[in-house]
Amino acid sequence: MQGTRLKDMPTFLRSTNPDEFMVNFVIRDTTRAKNASAVILNTFEDLEHEVLNELSSIYPSVFSVGPLHTIANDMVANDQNLLGSSLWKEDTQCLEWLDLKEANSVVYVNFGSITVMTPQQLVEFCWGLANSNQTFLWVIRPDLVSGDSPMLPPEFLEATNKRGLLTTWCPQQKVLNHPSIGGFLTHSGWNSTLESITSGVPMICWPFFAEQQTNCWYSCNKWGIGMEIDSDVHRKEVEKLVRTLMVEEKGKEMRKMAMDWKKKAESSSSLLNIDNLINQVLLQS
Repeated sequence: MQGTRLKDMPTFLRSTNPDEFMVNFVIRDTTRAKNASAVILNTFEDLEHEVLNELSSIYPSVFSVGPLHTIANDMVANDQNLLGSSLWKEDTQCLEWLDLKEANSVVYVNFGSITVMTPQQLVEFCWGLANSNQTFLWVIRPDLVSGDSPMLPPEFLEATNKRGLLTTWCPQQKVLNHPSIGGFLTHSGWNSTLESITSGVPMICWPFFAEQQTNCWYSCNKWGIGMEIDSDVHRKEVEKLVRTLMVEEKGKEMRKMAMDWKKKAESSSSLLNIDNLINQVLLQS
């Protein structure tokens, strides 16, 4: 992970307290993993080959078996329809709204299932999106704002009512794969990051906690498919990055790079790795 800074490491590792619970939890579990029959990771070789190579020198059997959601989608068993990573009830009407939009014209905004922001951060995102003059689909959970229900300025709703759609949740994989989606404003959770990569959609990243800072760093610095928003959030920065992603040359280059990663994900060796996992580990146990 050459080039990473302290701010790019997971939040639960950035502690100066030697008794910090999460630090000791991670140390204990990564040590215990050396005794495991296999270490299974939801990623694919091309995406993280340097890290996978290093892990393979530490652990006896490392298998990259992702992106798992694409493998699940390819399965024919009806039982797979019951699987999913969504923690909220999905509203599918947004797909009909997207059908009316031009290709690569919509910014999809979703900060995940558990990320929480302040009322002021919500306002800054509001006016950044409004002032960008771009069409957007924004998922706003009822618990998105800390200590209160999300209250959007009436002026914002009036200014964007013809080019914005607000919903409480949506089928994210279907949205990201919709041809009208041109960019993804995300918290950089791993599920969302992988779903964006396999859909060929570049990202604007606003990492919040846990491993999201690391995912953001990779998206922006290694994979060429992301731009980072400062954690404080300012409307002018949001406006600038949304415009860059959707209408400027840099955004087009990122979209091309995202499509390249999509093709690599589709041709990954993860299915073979799953077969090897079954034959080398599970059947021999």
